[in-house]
Amino acid sequence: MVTVNDAVRYATSYLIESEVFLGHGTQSCWDEAMYLVMCAINLDPPADSETLETRLSVREKKNIARLLMSRVNDRVPAAYLTGRAWFCGLEFYVDDRVLIPRSPIAEMIQASFKPYLKHYPRRILDMCTGSGCIAIACADMYRKGTTIDAVDISEDALEVCSVNIANYGLENVVFPYQSDLFAEIPDDERYDLIVCNPPYVDSCDLENMPEEYSHEPRLALEAGDDGLGIVKRILASASYYMAENSILVCEVGNSRVALEEEFPEVPFHWVTFKNGGDGVFVLTYDELIEFAEIFSVYGQKEEAK
Repeated sequence: MVTVNDAVRYATSYLIESEVFLGHGTQSCWDEAMYLVMCAINLDPPADSETLETRLSVREKKNIARLLMSRVNDRVPAAYLTGRAWFCGLEFYVDDRVLIPRSPIAEMIQASFKPYLKHYPRRILDMCTGSGCIAIACADMYRKGTTIDAVDISEDALEVCSVNIANYGLENVVFPYQSDLFAEIPDDERYDLIVCNPPYVDSCDLENMPEEYSHEPRLALEAGDDGLGIVKRILASASYYMAENSILVCEVGNSRVALEEEFPEVPFHWVTFKNGGDGVFVLTYDELIEFAEIFSVYGQKEEAK
């Protein structure tokens, strides 16, 4: 390997031959190789044509080899090896205390949640925030007078979230908040927008996931036999903390089928994404109130405020 391009080409072939699983932000082995090589030489991917022809130092070659061997031999996702991930065009610090950002909700954020959200949100809740990527991306989108609570049950995850908040200087805009879903949120709190990317992997999928996923925190993935253990609790309680004309945006991934079977009468609005991805629904405050009795069996509060 002489140039950056040589390294990317070699790494691509090696990743293909090793049959690594891609599910943490890149769409091809070329993209994955580009990500690893550029991060190994402390640059942002992708490389332009001039960078591709740059000669590598001995130290850079060793760094590339080290990352590539860990990626292949240990099946560690690239973002954990580099500590770097991108979401909504923003860079985030990540480690194995949080999921690697990859939610299709990014496309909704970049579209200001249109056409579902009808007004400018002053208060946003990012439930199950993990790295804080959704909360921080929302803060980047809504820069005038919006504050965001970033909630997670995991103290470890909130430590990572706090790093990312500090990196963007958003300490007075995004507030990390430890809570088991809504348990510690004040009763009088009302949000214009609630965004959730909760655990939603069912027990069968969890046991059959590629090895790469074993490096992610199980707490952020596991959601019972049907994948809906957390989502049902969110549906039961969300309306208590929503302002009028607000919306709930929630990702359930492959558990969409189970959700529709569980609540056939509920008109979930399933989002169609231009850039790929599915399993994200929207419900309005009024719809959550309309079906509150159905959801209430999964929550502790019996009637809406």
